[in-house]
Amino acid sequence: MPSQRSWTFILYRWLAVSLLLALAACGPAGPQFMATDITGADIGGSFQLTDHTGKPRTLADFRGKVVVVFFGYTHCPDACPTTMSELAGAMKQLGDRAKEVQVLFVTVDPERDSQQLLAQYVPAFHPSFIGLTGSDKQIRAVADSFKVVFQRASGQADEKNYSVDHSTGSYIFDKTGKIRVFVNYGSGGTVFAHDLGVLLAA
Repeated sequence: MPSQRSWTFILYRWLAVSLLLALAACGPAGPQFMATDITGADIGGSFQLTDHTGKPRTLADFRGKVVVVFFGYTHCPDACPTTMSELAGAMKQLGDRAKEVQVLFVTVDPERDSQQLLAQYVPAFHPSFIGLTGSDKQIRAVADSFKVVFQRASGQADEKNYSVDHSTGSYIFDKTGKIRVFVNYGSGGTVFAHDLGVLLAA
């Protein structure tokens, strides 16, 4: 279990992100999303990482698609498989429109999450999903741009079997590459499918 200090660290960072999201939500009326509308928020941006096939990838590579970015790790016991399963369910609900959606899973545990492991884990939820990795410095820079916090849980002596405390929300970009929606952990596949559908129809 994450330590009290770890959760306090995440809580303070999350409060800061929540304030930013609240301010973004006060903008002009737009599409009616079920999750949080963060259009115009200073979150995310261009990045370059490596996908699970070894190919360099940037956010711009997926321009023309609605993109979901989620940060997690393959050894995650609950939050990550739950969110990935919800996204897989949303893709099923979208039917043919799912071809216009790209889910990107950015690892926060590059030490253990090799390209080979990501190639087994990520597409297992849906064949179109892409896993992304990079150096510790690259991952940290991308996470910081998304206001995502992560750290190895303290008090764990096992160098190979450890957990990582991390933010669990998902970020959705429209077809032009603009940040639009933040989906809280546990919102469910229907929320993803609805908000993805709104952006696909825009």
